[in-house]
Amino acid sequence: MTPPGSISTTSSNLRAQQKPSIPKKPCAFGAPPRHLHRPCKKNAAVSVACTGQGEQRSSPAIAAPQEAQAGTFSVEFRTRDGCRLGISRYPDFAYNAQGGRGVGVVASSGEDSGTVLVEFDVSSLYIPAMSGATTKFLGLPLPPFLKIDILPEALRGNIDPTSGQVDLKFRSRFCFSVGSIYRAPPLFVDTTLTSEESSGAIRRGTGERMDGEGRCKLVGVAVVDPIDDIFMNTFLSLPTECIAYLNATISITEPS
Repeated sequence: MTPPGSISTTSSNLRAQQKPSIPKKPCAFGAPPRHLHRPCKKNAAVSVACTGQGEQRSSPAIAAPQEAQAGTFSVEFRTRDGCRLGISRYPDFAYNAQGGRGVGVVASSGEDSGTVLVEFDVSSLYIPAMSGATTKFLGLPLPPFLKIDILPEALRGNIDPTSGQVDLKFRSRFCFSVGSIYRAPPLFVDTTLTSEESSGAIRRGTGERMDGEGRCKLVGVAVVDPIDDIFMNTFLSLPTECIAYLNATISITEPS
């Protein structure tokens, strides 16, 4: 059962080789009360099957690779400008996520699947808050007293260096505040950011696979459940759907 204030969504061949001691260098990527259904994402590592009775059945969050060599490559995730965030049927927020960062390791690689499983260190994950300095709505900056802190709790998933496909399971808290006079209970986000398509009942988006420099656009649709706050439930029309378009650069570095 989904706890109050949570968000749930539908939504691994890189053989790690030990190299002689040389400077690190990036690996090149190949370029070749309303009841809402949880969004179903196509071609992703995480999916939700919807039965005819409206029930949902989730597949495993991340498929386990068949063969693995752990901790031999490091991964860096950086967010860029030109992102968008939207909720319900409101127009999207224009969001500058420049400066966001996370580091991790290639946990394992699959011999047959052509993908690598990456795991990011939670303590290294940082995504800029939504505020007047980073976010605009209808062309205007958010008022200086409004702020939404984004506090990541997990980022892990599958990357295919050959095709450029990315599917990252993302979990975070979104904390809305108005100066020092009001702080809402956090919204718990649990979604998959993908370079493929993510869709729900009212929101849909398509990402872009990594290019030769690791740049990609990740998209994720989620159902936002009500929280223990009448004002936020009414203001955001909860339950509803939200969507994120996140421009990012992902690099995998050989060990020294």
